[in-house]
Amino acid sequence: MTPSPLAILQDVFGHPGFRPGQAEVIGAILDNRHVLAVMPTGAGKSLCFQVPALVRGGLTVVVSPLVALMQDQVAALRLCGVAAESINSGRRRAENVATWRRVAAGVTRLLYMAPERLMTEPMLAALAKLPLTLLAIDEAHCISQWGHGFRPEYADLCRLNDLFPHVPILALTATADAVTRDDIAQQLLRGQMEQVVQGFDRPNIHLSVQMKRNWKQQLLNILAGHQNESGIVYCLSRKKTEAVAELLQQEGFHALPYHAAMDQAAREANQNAFITDQAVVMVATIAFGMGIDKADVRFVVHTDLPGTMEAYYQEIGRAGRDGAAAEAHMLYGLGDVRVRRQFIEDEDSSPERKRREHKRLDALLGYCESPSCRRIPLLAYFGEGSEPCGNCDICHHPVSCVDGTEMARQVLAAVHQSGQYYGAAHVINIVYGSLTEKVRRAGHERLKSFGVGKGCSKKQWRSLIRQMVASGLLKLDIAGYGSLMVTPKGHELRVGEGTFLYREDTVAPPQQSPESSTKARKAKASQADGSLSDEQGDLLAALKALRLHLARQRGVPAYIIFPDRTLIDMARRCPHTVEEFAQVNGVGAVKLKDFAEPFLTAIAAKAPPSSDPQP
Repeated sequence: MTPSPLAILQDVFGHPGFRPGQAEVIGAILDNRHVLAVMPTGAGKSLCFQVPALVRGGLTVVVSPLVALMQDQVAALRLCGVAAESINSGRRRAENVATWRRVAAGVTRLLYMAPERLMTEPMLAALAKLPLTLLAIDEAHCISQWGHGFRPEYADLCRLNDLFPHVPILALTATADAVTRDDIAQQLLRGQMEQVVQGFDRPNIHLSVQMKRNWKQQLLNILAGHQNESGIVYCLSRKKTEAVAELLQQEGFHALPYHAAMDQAAREANQNAFITDQAVVMVATIAFGMGIDKADVRFVVHTDLPGTMEAYYQEIGRAGRDGAAAEAHMLYGLGDVRVRRQFIEDEDSSPERKRREHKRLDALLGYCESPSCRRIPLLAYFGEGSEPCGNCDICHHPVSCVDGTEMARQVLAAVHQSGQYYGAAHVINIVYGSLTEKVRRAGHERLKSFGVGKGCSKKQWRSLIRQMVASGLLKLDIAGYGSLMVTPKGHELRVGEGTFLYREDTVAPPQQSPESSTKARKAKASQADGSLSDEQGDLLAALKALRLHLARQRGVPAYIIFPDRTLIDMARRCPHTVEEFAQVNGVGAVKLKDFAEPFLTAIAAKAPPSSDPQP
């Protein structure tokens, strides 16, 4: 009898029920439908292919971009009793050959490979002879040329449906806007792919943006509220990465650098220290992070402007994966904007891609300059609505704004009168009264809105328009030619309903003091972990120490033994018998057998047997 998905989830992985979106994706796969699943970091994307792999039997091939990610997922599955393997360049040829023999013999359920290894003719021919039941593509945004992490080797995956027409394909990513999602579906299956888009909001992450003044001191002020915590500090260059790591070391932080120019052994050692040890600050370029499954990252700091909203969202998503309060800080300056513009121009890509990337950068700048709640423009970028979140710097400390209603109406009128076909530069030329060749050719010097805004600089108009996009009055058509379009909310303002306030000066926004930030964060963390008592907090510390010891014995990252959320549930329940231990979220049958004894012993040493288990 074929086991049900819920039975697999409970018996193998130890979870009582599916998280939002998981059951929908799994159901579609089991019905032989192709699916693109977009789910936030920490939402449990891996279970969306691991559960159906065990339900269907046969072989599931998982495409993954990083060797370290493959190794961690294989180790985690094996601890749950699942026959998982990886064939990758980080292993000796004899090891890969032995792995393939087990795959060919039908012993292996999940096989992880990089795209360039999978798409070789010998591998494809060998897989064609096996009972392949599912193809899962992790980090699927790498397929799209419009995505922020496009990788040419991923493009060849578009042949999979032709090669294996009867095998369902599951593409997964944590970050993709509507344009990227549609491109992934088009590339993989000519658009014939169901899309399951789970909410993008990570409400436990406090969002903050500051204009650079003295960035080193600003960074130290931020980290003053994160003593003895793990976090990631992102830098734009390798040189800056080394300098910031050294600065933090001098200030007493356990800070380690990570960038592509480092020796591979040093990089791996630093990454392992970050994953396994406590209170490590990883100072890194964007080379670090994809596939890093560390639950207790309490903060992410960007010391420079990220490349796109997607990149920013993915990078801050590495914080707070345990659900407890975390913080995302960004420092940016006008120099960053120039560098990012130059990166786009220097890229070996088509004019069309460069144009879209400039529009994406505009959207990110609009987020930075937002006059109201940060979450509203962040989620709107991914097509999701939001009310003021109460968990960002602007919600906590509203910025000084001026009435920009009349200016906004002038912009909306120019957009409307010109047919909603033009980008910000052309619209600004209309309101400013610049008689460019493009304005003359379109006859827009005859519009009523031509020249109405000559009293303000073009720089002011650019900032205003970005804030109008961030506030939902205008929509940026990234999929088309970057034209501005009036939204229903913008139409209401254009015809005289409502007002618009905007930030006239974004150079020095108010910042929360480290002391108040720490108090707010700790208060939210207390709520997130279920308000553990002092005794339960002491027990949690002991359980983490045991987890680290067991992980080092096995040579795996600590979270693979049990994630933090499992240890928190353990500390709250305080089980004293094997039966009670089995009820802890994340304890499946094999982990119950392997780990019940040491953890029950640790619990008994910290908590008296008379304690009543908590529900």
